[in-house]
Amino acid sequence: MPIAPAVARRLAATLWLAVWVPGPAAGQFTMEQAKSYPFPNELSAAATGARVAWAFNQEGRRNLWVAEGPRFEARQLTPYTADDGQELSRVELSADGRWVVYMRGGDQANWDSYVPVNPTSSPVAPTVGVWSVPFDGGEPKLLADGGAAEPAVSPRGDRVAFIKDRQVWVAPIDGSAPAKRLFAARGDMGGLRWSPDGSRLAFVANRGTHSFVGVYRDDATPILWIAPSTSRDGSPRWSPDGRRIAFVRRPGQGGAPDSILARRHAPWGIWTADAETGEARRVWQAPATLRGSVPTTHGGTNLHWGAGRITFLSYHDGWPHLYSIAPEGGEALLLTPGDYMAEHVTLTPDGRHLLFSANAGGGADDIDRRHVVRVPVDRAVPEVLTPGTGLEWTPVATGDGASIVFLSATAQRPPLPSVMPWAGGPARLLAEDRIPAAFPLNELVTPRAVVYQVGDGVRVHAQLFERAGGAARKPAIVYVHGGPPRQMLLGWHYSDYYSNAYALNQYLASRGYVVLSINYRLGIGYGHDFHRPADAGAQGASEYLDVRAAGEFLRTLPQVDPERIGIYGGSYGGFLTAMALARDSDLFSAGVDIHGVHDWTTERARGILARERYERAPDADSALERAWQSSVFSHMDRWTSPVLLIHADDDRNVRFAQTVDLARRLEDAGVPFEVLVIPDDTHHWMRHANAVLVNQATADFFGRVWGAGTGGAAEEPR
Repeated sequence: MPIAPAVARRLAATLWLAVWVPGPAAGQFTMEQAKSYPFPNELSAAATGARVAWAFNQEGRRNLWVAEGPRFEARQLTPYTADDGQELSRVELSADGRWVVYMRGGDQANWDSYVPVNPTSSPVAPTVGVWSVPFDGGEPKLLADGGAAEPAVSPRGDRVAFIKDRQVWVAPIDGSAPAKRLFAARGDMGGLRWSPDGSRLAFVANRGTHSFVGVYRDDATPILWIAPSTSRDGSPRWSPDGRRIAFVRRPGQGGAPDSILARRHAPWGIWTADAETGEARRVWQAPATLRGSVPTTHGGTNLHWGAGRITFLSYHDGWPHLYSIAPEGGEALLLTPGDYMAEHVTLTPDGRHLLFSANAGGGADDIDRRHVVRVPVDRAVPEVLTPGTGLEWTPVATGDGASIVFLSATAQRPPLPSVMPWAGGPARLLAEDRIPAAFPLNELVTPRAVVYQVGDGVRVHAQLFERAGGAARKPAIVYVHGGPPRQMLLGWHYSDYYSNAYALNQYLASRGYVVLSINYRLGIGYGHDFHRPADAGAQGASEYLDVRAAGEFLRTLPQVDPERIGIYGGSYGGFLTAMALARDSDLFSAGVDIHGVHDWTTERARGILARERYERAPDADSALERAWQSSVFSHMDRWTSPVLLIHADDDRNVRFAQTVDLARRLEDAGVPFEVLVIPDDTHHWMRHANAVLVNQATADFFGRVWGAGTGGAAEEPR
C-alpha cells in the first residue's frame, strides 16, 4: 500500500516504493505486536527497608514503577501517557525509601546528553530536568530543569545535589524551595558522592588536561582538594566511616606525541586519602601490560569501598574480573576466577558482598547468557544464584538484606523485574501483567548457539534464528550489532537498543528468514584479546573478517539460498554492513545500513592532523592512510548491491553527515539505494513509533529486493 500522508511527512527526502504487505499468516505476527513488550531498566533499591524502583518503557510511555517487600506488588508511580521520547534515567531512592529521584529528558548515552530531545517535532521544546516523587504516591516535583543532570540524593534524605551549567547545585528533595548553586569551582563538575553521614560532598573537577577530586563541606570551609597533581583523578568513594576516600588516578594529558598505530598500556591505579587533610597514597597499581589498561566494560573500574575491603574490576588476567584489596594496600585478591566477565556490579548495603551479572554457569552455552552472581568482598567464592537457560542482570540487594531484585528474561519472555530471597529459593516475577495479550510470546523461536571459525583462526559465537518448516531454500540475513563493545545473547537483551534488534530478528524469522546474529571481535564476553584485537577499527578493520565469514557460513547451510544473503546493523553494525556491501556485494546481495560510520578519516583526522604544536606523531600519515583503507569509502568501486540507508538527524553518536556523504557517493556510482530519514530523533529511537517504523522498513526492504517475507514479487529499488 502507498505510504500514508502522515508518514510521508515524517520521512523527509525519502526514496520509497509502494509495497503490498499481507496480513500475518499462521505462526506470524506483526511488527507492532513484536514491539509491544514493556522494557524495564534503571533498577534501584533503598539503603534501608525493602523498597525498590525502576523505569518501565511501555510502547514509548516511560514511567517509574515501585514495589515493596515482602509482597513486592508492582505499581505505577508517575503519570506520563505519551510516546514523546523523553527518557527516564538516573533513578535513585532516598536512603529511607520515602522519595524516588530521577532525570527526565535528554539522551544519556551520547554527546550532548543533557540537551533536550524533541523527536515529536513539538513547537514547544522539552527540557531536561531532575524530578522527585514520593514513594507512596503523589505529584512529581520538578527540582531543576535547563539541563540539570546526575542527581545524587543525600543519605539524610533531605536534599539532592546535581550538575547544572557545569557546576554543582542542590535542591530540597520535596521541591519546597528553588534550587541553588552549592559552591563555585573551576572546571566541569561531576562524579558526585555524599559522605555516609551526608555532611560533605565529594566531586570531580575536570580541568581539561587534568582533574581533581574535591570535597565540599560548607560555605565557611574552603574546598579540600585531594592530593592535587598533574594527573586525572576520578571515581571518589567514601570509606564506610567517612574518614577516607578512595579514588582512581590516571596520567594527565601531555607528553611527546607517540605512535598512533602502536597499542599501548593505559596506566591507572587506586589511591586512598585522608578526608580531612587530603594527603593520599597509592594502594594498588595496575600491571603495565595491555590487559592491565583501564577497563572499558560496564562501570569501568567499578570502584567500591566495602566492609574492610576496597573492590574493583580489572582486565589484567585476560577477563574483566573483580578483585579486592585491604585499604592499607597489599596484594589484590581475585574474587571471580574463571573464563567469564563480571558486569553490572553493585555493593550490598552492608558492604559485605558484591552482586553482579556474568556469562557464567553450568550450562554449555552460558557464555552467551547472563546470570546473577554473588561473592563476598573478602573471599573468592562466587555463587551463581540464577542458573538455567534464562537471562538475569542488574541485581540489587534490598536494604533489609532479605531479598535480591534483578531483571530477567528468556528467549521468549521479554525482560521483567524479579525478586528472590537472599538466602536462596525460586525467583518471582513482578509486573507480569504488563506483557500485553497481543504480544506473540508463544510464537517466538529459541535462537540456537553456533560457533564458526574465521580464516585467521578466530572463533566467533553467534545465534541462529530460524522457524521450522517453510521453503526448502530460505533467504538469510546477518545481523551485526553496534558498539562495538557489546555481546548479543541467547534471549532478550539487557539493553533497550538490542532488545529492539532481538524483536526484529524474531520478526524476520517469523517471516521465513534465517537470521544469524554475530558477536564479532571487538565485542565483550570472550576475554580481553577478543575485545581488544590487533588491526581492528580504524587501524585495519580486522573485525570485518568475522562478518564476511558469517556470510560464508550461511552459504554452507543446506536450507539457505546462497543468492539471497543479506546483512543489516546499526551504528558500528551499520559501518560493517556498508563495508560488507562495498567489499563483498557478490556475497551480500542486499543490506540495511542504520546510522553507520563510513569514513574513519573524518573522525580520526581531528586528532591526527591537529597542529596545536610543532610536534606530530611519527606515524601520523600512516595512521591516516590506515584509517582511509579501513573506511567504506575506500572500497566504493566494488559496491553493487542495493541498500536502504536509515538515519535520524539529531543523532548524537554518529554524525548524520556520514549518511549524507554516502548517499551522494552511491548516487554518483549508480548503486541502487533508498533513504529513510527520521527528523529530530536520536541514535536510540527515543520514540517507540520511530523504532517500529525503522524495523518495519528494514524487513520490507529485504522483501522488496528478494520477493521474500512479504509475499510480494521482487522489485528493483531506485
